[in-house]
Amino acid sequence: MIRAAALAAGASAVTAGAGSAAAHAAPGPPATESGGRYTWRNVEIVGGGFVPGIVFNQRERGLVYARTDIGGAYRFDHRRRRWVPLLDWVGWERWGWTGVVSLATDAVDPDRVYLAVGTYTNDWDPDDGAILRSRDRGATWKAAELPFKLGGNMPGRGMGERLAIDPNVNSIVYFGVRGGHGLWRSTDYGASWSSVTNFPNPGNYADDPNDASGYSSDNQGILWVAFDPRSGRRTRPTRTIYVGVADKQNMLYRSTDAGRTWERVPGQPTGFLPHKGVVDRNGTLFVATSDTAGPYSGGGGEVWKLAGDTWTRITPEPDGAWGYSGLTLDRRRPGTLMVATQISWWPDTVFFRSTDDGATWSRAWQVTAWPERQNRYEIDYGEAPWLTFNTAPAPPEQTPKLGWMTESVEIDPFDSDRLLYGTGATIYGTDNLTAWDRGEVVRISVRARGIEECAVLDLVSPSRGAHLLSAVGDLGGFTHVDFARPGTMHADPTLGSGTSVDVAELAPAVVVRVGNGNAPRFGRSTDGGHTWTPAASEPPGVTGGGVVAVSADGARALWSPSGSAVHGTGDSGATWTASTGVPAGAGVAADRVDPTVFYAYAAGVFHRSGDGGLTFVATAATGLPATGNVRFKAVPGHAGEIWFAGGEEGGAYGLWHSTDGGASFARHPAVDEADTVGFGANLRGGRYPSIFSSARIRGVRGIFRSDDRGRTWVRVNDDAHRYAWTGAAITGDPRVPGRVYVATNGRGIIYGEPA
Repeated sequence: MIRAAALAAGASAVTAGAGSAAAHAAPGPPATESGGRYTWRNVEIVGGGFVPGIVFNQRERGLVYARTDIGGAYRFDHRRRRWVPLLDWVGWERWGWTGVVSLATDAVDPDRVYLAVGTYTNDWDPDDGAILRSRDRGATWKAAELPFKLGGNMPGRGMGERLAIDPNVNSIVYFGVRGGHGLWRSTDYGASWSSVTNFPNPGNYADDPNDASGYSSDNQGILWVAFDPRSGRRTRPTRTIYVGVADKQNMLYRSTDAGRTWERVPGQPTGFLPHKGVVDRNGTLFVATSDTAGPYSGGGGEVWKLAGDTWTRITPEPDGAWGYSGLTLDRRRPGTLMVATQISWWPDTVFFRSTDDGATWSRAWQVTAWPERQNRYEIDYGEAPWLTFNTAPAPPEQTPKLGWMTESVEIDPFDSDRLLYGTGATIYGTDNLTAWDRGEVVRISVRARGIEECAVLDLVSPSRGAHLLSAVGDLGGFTHVDFARPGTMHADPTLGSGTSVDVAELAPAVVVRVGNGNAPRFGRSTDGGHTWTPAASEPPGVTGGGVVAVSADGARALWSPSGSAVHGTGDSGATWTASTGVPAGAGVAADRVDPTVFYAYAAGVFHRSGDGGLTFVATAATGLPATGNVRFKAVPGHAGEIWFAGGEEGGAYGLWHSTDGGASFARHPAVDEADTVGFGANLRGGRYPSIFSSARIRGVRGIFRSDDRGRTWVRVNDDAHRYAWTGAAITGDPRVPGRVYVATNGRGIIYGEPA
């Protein structure tokens, strides 16, 4: 998933004591007026990102959680048949806490749940990680901050679970840490933590030890912890504990005295990393391995079981060109287990199932007479029709795929027929899994309703037609007419990631968009985003989407792509002309009244064009930020009027306003920081639109609205609806007074409106 840009950390840290982490309530700004009691919902896409972990509670039927790499954690609500987000309270200053490294639900007290949170271990995330604990199934949380960073969106995030609760004495919780920090333990229900100093191996594997960014060079560390519940009893800690380690020569350790001493398990296989480890009711440990940490790679691996001190290789296909993960046991049927290929992009992931402890296996699909394929399953993807990704592949590849990055595959411990599994884009599930064993068809369907794990990069709301069009990381973008249903994924071109979208203010049927992927990376619509025509050509040297703007009348478009100069087109991309007077990489926007006027900004200098973007002249405006992320927009219905937001901590950072076409800008003194700006129908009914911004005003971070040209502001969100980093895009709706659309980095598109 896409990572957030570098952000200022506004909350003060809580100092951890030596060898432990201090506990405190979840941080947040002081309570402020909610601005008229807004209600907040998702514009539904249904899914959208990698789900590396699904965890069933082993005591209470139906209690199940899911974790995502950048979009927080969820609990499933069976009555509503939806996943309920649990971390929407995480604010701007702790945005990294929406990357969930691991999750544990308590089999002794099902009300307790734990999350290990933190998105990156390198400098992309400025803050240390934390263990969040809840006694009410995620309704409220307390945090124990850790003295190191965690990596919910780092390599290896599908391995685990790194958090594990002692099934006999639930005050004891273990946590396996990456980065060489070793194994940690809490004995007070996660309130405080200390290093297990006698654990002998902190791991040594990194995907790329030479990666200067620190992303792929981070030691994967301790991967998972698994207990043999038979070796303890209530009030007596479990004695036999297994720990998987990122070390291809020493992947498994064991304690038989409740963690007082540890040993390398003798006779263990070598050469691979243990992605998953699960203990059955007889004390047999099953391990799925791969040659890389994943989740994007894995070219070899094995499956093993350990009974006592006896190892048996039970790899389904020893010669398969993939690693294994997604290991799960049927707790109702001893001897039944499943495992998935850790990654097999083409033609599809493979599930294997055994009913005899791995002695024999059957596949979810197989090629019969090349290239024809026979499936044991059928998929209903009506809940998320975009899962075809607008493709029609040749056999044996199919669409939608059975999955990819299938590291989390879980059979319900109370129902042998129920299985859920995560992919790189959604959660699938079935309620008739045992049909597999009878040679009948397993019916799979999308089970991701409520999960919205998208990084959203741009939003527009036209004055006619569809209410919302988006540019979305990893999914391209969508046109939404009904917010309660997935929108229509943009096609022609289908982009790997949409980066920018714009609508012609005076001709709202005309929409342009750009993004990353293979050429063409520019598309134009003349029916409000329902159908598209790809550009016939691109400017020379284009490497990525960048930013796009369309003139007020829709006749011309201006594109500032990655890898090339700013170019304009008047023929839908058949030909392009380089703009002069404006630097490459500049942000661009169109005046919303005058079709000949475009604006551009780069490195503290504002530029204006009066000839449709052919030539630009730097204005005399001063005081704008020279560094940091900026967003600026022209005001609908008001020629030459511009609002400008952005900057970075330590430099110019705030909200500026121009009424003379960018010749000068005045900063608004009440706005400490602002990162986005957008406009919508005025809640008071005036001709001037309401202004929306993700900002810090008078010391409070939030989503703000002004109905009087910026003279006064009201915070419209509350502390329960903060959505972490919201600095990519914001827009109001020109037809619905007060409604605002907010782009998030992992919680999809949020919209709010006065109750």
